[in-house]
Amino acid sequence: MKSAFKPLLCLALMLATQTVRAIDMKTHISIKQPGDKAVTYQLKEQNGKLVPSQGRLPLEITKTVTTEAGGEEVVTVKITANTTAYYNFGAEVNTSLNAADCEYYLPGFWYHRNLRSPKEAPSFHTSKSWNVREDRLSSPLAAVYDDKTGEGMTVLRQHNDRCDALTTHTEGEVILSGSTSVGYTGFDGEGTTALLTFGYPYIETPKRYIRKLTLAPAIFAFAKLDAGQSKTIVWRVKKQQQPTYSDFVAATWEYCFDRLNPQPLKPLYTAEQMKQGMSNYFAKSYVDRFPLKFNSGHGLRCDDCKPFTHMQIGFCGRILLNAFNALEYGEAHNRPDLVKLGNDIFDSFLEHGFTSRGYFWDNIIYGKEEPTEETIVHSIRQQSEAAYAVFHYLRYERLHGRQHKAWEKRLRTLLDNFVGLIKSDGSFARKYHDNGTDIDGSGGSTPSATSTLVMGYKWFGDKRYLATAKRTVGYLENNIISKSDYFSSTLDANCEDKEAAISAVTATYYMAMMTKGKEQQHYIDLCHKATYFALSWYYLWDVPFAQGQMLGDLGLKSRGWGNVSVENNHIDVFVFEFPHIMKWLGEKLGEKRFTQMYDVIYTSLNQLLPTKERHCGIAVDGFYPEVVQHTTWDYGRNGKGFYNDIFAPAWAVASLWELYTPTRTDDFLTKKK
Repeated sequence: MKSAFKPLLCLALMLATQTVRAIDMKTHISIKQPGDKAVTYQLKEQNGKLVPSQGRLPLEITKTVTTEAGGEEVVTVKITANTTAYYNFGAEVNTSLNAADCEYYLPGFWYHRNLRSPKEAPSFHTSKSWNVREDRLSSPLAAVYDDKTGEGMTVLRQHNDRCDALTTHTEGEVILSGSTSVGYTGFDGEGTTALLTFGYPYIETPKRYIRKLTLAPAIFAFAKLDAGQSKTIVWRVKKQQQPTYSDFVAATWEYCFDRLNPQPLKPLYTAEQMKQGMSNYFAKSYVDRFPLKFNSGHGLRCDDCKPFTHMQIGFCGRILLNAFNALEYGEAHNRPDLVKLGNDIFDSFLEHGFTSRGYFWDNIIYGKEEPTEETIVHSIRQQSEAAYAVFHYLRYERLHGRQHKAWEKRLRTLLDNFVGLIKSDGSFARKYHDNGTDIDGSGGSTPSATSTLVMGYKWFGDKRYLATAKRTVGYLENNIISKSDYFSSTLDANCEDKEAAISAVTATYYMAMMTKGKEQQHYIDLCHKATYFALSWYYLWDVPFAQGQMLGDLGLKSRGWGNVSVENNHIDVFVFEFPHIMKWLGEKLGEKRFTQMYDVIYTSLNQLLPTKERHCGIAVDGFYPEVVQHTTWDYGRNGKGFYNDIFAPAWAVASLWELYTPTRTDDFLTKKK
């Protein structure tokens, strides 16, 4: 273990193994006197108590282990102070699994060995041993899985309270200023056999992950107990046998869901109230002084929300999707200003929004970075997301008696380009030049194109588009879903990410809606498997906040929110079509956990809507926050309990609009055009 505890752990290995029932567990406790270095004691069991191998402690420790159905071991540790003491308790379980064959799982933070991340982020490139705060994780759990034997083991913390403490120091040995419920969990793959590590209060070793691609020195927190006070901590240790890492993640998610049992919230707002509030974003973010008109939604400041000159067609910008939402909402609610805004945006893109080869302009920062056709970088994800919006716009317009042949011609050209871009293995380059040559040839963004191609087939009836979509799912099955390796969908990271998993779910769902019989069942099975991986990113519990941290003072419940990626350790409201697909799967397959989780997500993501009565740290009503920093990580500013100072409300508004428009996709795919 590459941490300050390594010499002590090495010493522990020389001690007699402490065997309790089915688990092989060692324990230690560190005691700190203010102003002095902590002293760590290896513990041994003696008459139901944990006592130091040498020396005396200012407290008493009892440990009990009970076995529940299925062989799950419940470890309960009670610490009682004889005099005032500052302590950190730790444990490790020897899994007996060959470390060289093992992969690891910290939900929403670590998958496999995090090797798609560089050494500047948590990964095996930096260390084979990591301990992290529980609030970094969508479930307070660590797991290890042996790829060769199919054996796995998990440690889940059982939280009975919720509190956290502000600290004046963020590295080294820190005595906490108040009470915290946050412990730590992790793993150690440095030795011959893999270990699961856990304890209370938190440590983070060998490094802390404090912001994007930035590691900082380790931290060791110490909790205070006054004479006569006690602290009880409970962990659950469980063994599993699963055929693949993907199955292991799925089974572990189900286990966590059952133990944590997240319940829907009483929503603060109805879907209509959410849309009414967010419609202010359309009106107040509009930029109309350039050839391309757009809602500014990328690079805004939280403290003023003034529009910025950055146009991004997809990803963080979602220009055309928000234009369609504004148009649709405006016509339904007698808002001619929004109708005109939406139509003007579409008209400007029809005239100025395409390169000569028929691709959308992806990014333009007017007055600063205005690309040419020779320098433009296209993203298959952005191109697909723009086309998605146009297809919904065309359907809506046709239902209202309006035809747009020029737009249909643009989409045909784009889709024909897609047919020509696909590689022999069924993948699309993540990023490419306007002439079709690769910039980033990795295939992690491929499923973005699947949905667009299916929509193209549905709208135009061109079988080439469906055939090409099927080829993409072949790649998706063989290289992403089967390997449980969902990566590089976000455009600002190359690692495992939630959005890649959601893209896989969406792609296979679209294919299922276009097929029947055994073929349809195959796509449903793939969709089902990808859904578990996507769900692993979403919080099943409410992380604690300290008094004075805005999110805690607002009463934010983190259940239902999702971590972004292994490199971006904050939560957000990225869901789009995913909850509706998950609910559909739940009803079709009898997966009650899916339908319950749908309700959790649906009722939770409205909590931070800025209104005149409750601005939630955002200057302008309806500009929904993006970077929600729920743990000790920041995107550059402010830290846990706050937002970064810069945000991108455009995609957040677009995502929630999809959440509160539940039949949009189903209507497009199943009803006559």
